[in-house]
Amino acid sequence: MALNIVLLSGGSGKRLWPLSNDIRSKQFIKIFRRPDGSYESMVQQMYREIREVDPDARVSIATSKSQVSVIHNQLGQDVGISVEPCRRDTFPAIALATMYLHDVQGVGEDEPVVVCPCDPYVEREYFAALRRLSELAASGRASLCVMGIVPTYPSEKYGYVVPASDGRISRVAAFKEKPDLESAKQYIARGALWNAGVFAFRCGYMMQKAHSLLEFTDYQDLFAKYEMLTRISFDYAVAEKEQDIAVMRFDGQWKDLGTWNTLTEAMSENTIGNVVLGDHCENVHVINELTAPILVMGLRNAVVSASPQGILVSDKGESSYIKKYVEHIDDRVMFAEKSWGTYRVVNVESDSVMIMNTLNPGAHMSYHSHESRTEILTVISGTGRIVMDPGPGASSWTASRGMCPRAMSSRSVPAAGIR
Repeated sequence: MALNIVLLSGGSGKRLWPLSNDIRSKQFIKIFRRPDGSYESMVQQMYREIREVDPDARVSIATSKSQVSVIHNQLGQDVGISVEPCRRDTFPAIALATMYLHDVQGVGEDEPVVVCPCDPYVEREYFAALRRLSELAASGRASLCVMGIVPTYPSEKYGYVVPASDGRISRVAAFKEKPDLESAKQYIARGALWNAGVFAFRCGYMMQKAHSLLEFTDYQDLFAKYEMLTRISFDYAVAEKEQDIAVMRFDGQWKDLGTWNTLTEAMSENTIGNVVLGDHCENVHVINELTAPILVMGLRNAVVSASPQGILVSDKGESSYIKKYVEHIDDRVMFAEKSWGTYRVVNVESDSVMIMNTLNPGAHMSYHSHESRTEILTVISGTGRIVMDPGPGASSWTASRGMCPRAMSSRSVPAAGIR
């Protein structure tokens, strides 16, 4: 039986500033080197590994509207996407994704579904474990199956699952919320596992839970009512109330790369981009997305990162406190990956903004218009077609390098697009 996997893609761009922003969350940052020398992101790595374990796997992404373009950019057009109209926490997101699988993708009520985050740093064995979790759910041994990570230290960042017995698969005795340090030590002494947010169930089970807790008829109706739903996590709404629940232990590599310190631990090299690292640097990682070179000399235990959003120079230990400082920095999105290519702000003035758009071969922007600004297009390289006022009698012409067709203002031109 093929895998039905829902990857939860959420988060904001605070803890890994300046590489991340409100559109480009950590799972889309390309830091993992491929064999061909290029780089891939966490979500690309996750998607590729799932496909290698099961080429027939049906993979869907549950995400917000703001991330749809970057997902298509990085994973292509074939991946299924369950779009959340707004943020309502994990239970509404999983309920909507389940209805999407059943009503749109045609997944049967008896088929198992695995739900997991899209951004942990894991090894190949993790993906084999996802298949085993799916098989456990399909077997009917429990209504809900969860994956518990064998802890490597008493963490205060994760919730805990307490198994009722030893063994690879066990009934669940209790769930524990994120504890203080002493409580975490006590939980681990009792054999507790990290709650990784990985669940498996039969599709019909989650449909029943969704209908019992939410008032809707089908996927389209739930989507239309989504903004009116109460925010609630899957743990509170389902997992902690379910009596027929099993946990499967996973004793392999699993990391949450949520801070610069943990992210750099997963990097296979110390520098990415145009970087010169001095001879006397120790435990220093530099990521440069700008064209200008960065020279780093004599630093120890530090991270340096530069992007159109800004520049970070930080001690690795201090980097975990970045969020409170970034909240006071202008949050204008300076870089984004779109379904058609990339968007990069080059310069901002009081009355103008210069943007460099790079279109992928064969791609095109959607038609758009502006209420109160003039748009001037200059083609730096390549050849494409510009369409003005689409519809009967639309005007269009071919644009090539060096061409500046003319200023386009919505006051005289309703809409324009580039193809």
